[in-house]
Amino acid sequence: MENPISSITSICSISSITSISSICSISSIFNLKKKTLPMEKKYEFLRKSANWKNLYFYQKAETLYQLTFVFCERFLNKHIDRTVDQMVQSARSGKQNIVEGSEDGKTSTEMEVSLLNVARSSIGELKEDYKDFITSRKITLWNENHPRFANMQEFTKKNNSLEQYEDYFYKWTAEEMANIGLTLCYQVDAMMFSYLKKLESEFVSQGGIKERMHAARTGYRQEQDDKMKALEKKVAEQEKTINDYQEANAQWQAKYEELRQKATEAYSDLRKQLAEAKKRLGEE
Repeated sequence: MENPISSITSICSISSITSISSICSISSIFNLKKKTLPMEKKYEFLRKSANWKNLYFYQKAETLYQLTFVFCERFLNKHIDRTVDQMVQSARSGKQNIVEGSEDGKTSTEMEVSLLNVARSSIGELKEDYKDFITSRKITLWNENHPRFANMQEFTKKNNSLEQYEDYFYKWTAEEMANIGLTLCYQVDAMMFSYLKKLESEFVSQGGIKERMHAARTGYRQEQDDKMKALEKKVAEQEKTINDYQEANAQWQAKYEELRQKATEAYSDLRKQLAEAKKRLGEE
């Protein structure tokens, strides 16, 4: 007689039920990769203007102011010559407007250009004062034909900071100081003109403060919109993944219920067979 217990185990085994559980694991629903959101791009509208202390034409302008101050002190009578105040103020205006222009340039290229042009005008006035001094005092103007012109040009082009000049302030003659002051005026003006052309190019390509503010705001909002779309897409993907797991879980539940029903029926049949077998044995 066939062993009824073995027939039941062939219908349903615990291992067959547990193998179905591999269809869907609850823990796998939450096994979603965590992605770090990209850092927000820093949107700036303030222009990164150069530090005025590092501008060569500012360094030369500062040297020119100090040289002019000593020049007027040594070679002009401040009590009777109004040129003293004019030269010192022109030299100071040139230096100070470079500083103010550089600072204001962070928010307004227009203001920076305006102040730098004021500085150029002041340096231009100072240049004329040095020329007038050389002419009125019958001092030699060092041009390209003068034997000391080349050395002066080399020295002033190579050196910018005050420290490189001040040791000579009380050693140079009026002729030497006037020609060096005049040369510095030309150099500062030329360097500022080149810098203004650079600002012009930047303004054309980047715009002014209003354009930069608009670009910064538009860029920020676009980034937020893109980020929101990316998050919505990710949420949709995760919802689909969860739905897929839930569907697989429902299939597992249905299969489990089917196997449980078969096992129950098999167990019931076994009990009937066992009862009949005992009854037959009793009759015998």
